[in-house]
Amino acid sequence: MDKPLDCLVIGAGPAGLTAAIYLARFYRSIMVVDAGHSRAAMIPRTHNHAGYPGGIPGSELLQRMRDQAAEFGVQVCSGLIDNLERQSNHFIAYGDGGEWSARTILLATGVVNNRPRIAPETHAVAVERGLLRYCPICDGYEVTDRRIAVLGTRTHGFNEATFLRMYSRTVTLIASDGAHDLSNEERDQLNLAGIEILDGPCEPLRMKDRTMIITTPSGERMFDSVYPALGSVIRSELALALGAEATADGCLIIDEHQRTSVEGVYAAGDVVKGLDQISHAMGQGGVAATTIRNDLAKVSCYDKRYDTPRFNPLCPRLRTYRIRFHGKR
Repeated sequence: MDKPLDCLVIGAGPAGLTAAIYLARFYRSIMVVDAGHSRAAMIPRTHNHAGYPGGIPGSELLQRMRDQAAEFGVQVCSGLIDNLERQSNHFIAYGDGGEWSARTILLATGVVNNRPRIAPETHAVAVERGLLRYCPICDGYEVTDRRIAVLGTRTHGFNEATFLRMYSRTVTLIASDGAHDLSNEERDQLNLAGIEILDGPCEPLRMKDRTMIITTPSGERMFDSVYPALGSVIRSELALALGAEATADGCLIIDEHQRTSVEGVYAAGDVVKGLDQISHAMGQGGVAATTIRNDLAKVSCYDKRYDTPRFNPLCPRLRTYRIRFHGKR
């Protein structure tokens, strides 16, 4: 196997690609491996990501980031990493796209939304048309004064419905699998806000013209946009298998510099507990990359660009050499 990479970045969403750009510009040896499931690619057009008047499709934003990373020599390999092993001073990653050895790992694997019952081909078209949406913070503004349905119950469904109420007077909370599981206090607040409450179960969602149709025991209803609030699956299993600490729902626990509880493993983006937003993920990617560079510098006394010993104030061995032969500074 070749000399270990300085960092293997797993995931080419906003967090992973931002980190890759930083690391490449720090002259670190890296590789990005991506399974091709970034949630950002599903966004028809984001309007709240700064710097793009008129908005930008998520797929175009990701391609621009890939192009920018390529300017600094970053390679993105398609593949799914299914296992990480820790060796004495590095990690081995195994996947369908190959095998990689790296001194550090950055997990930017994100999450997978739990989808409502809907035909796959219908789902893709509904998302593209903005009839099915997954992020009210991202695009709630675009459904101002529209007929909105939130699929879900319990606290998650309650929170999403009340959040969307600031955009429209016509919000309906529908339990997808049966009767609602709401507290009396939640029901009172929904009623006070004028949010309609409907029990399920729901039949598979359908499209008709520019609307979504939801059928429940109370009948057929038409909505301009539907927001599933059905939770998500956190893609943290690689880190968990190494013993990383996580929340009850699987989000990785990190310190203020994106380090997980496993030395040498870092995390950024939606796989970490926090605000699931592109700008936030990119910020975490930058923090993680800088931390990785600094942590590697503590154990490496070499300038990666020239591969020759150079003074590094963080490296005890070279600092001792500098003092011994050149005097304390």
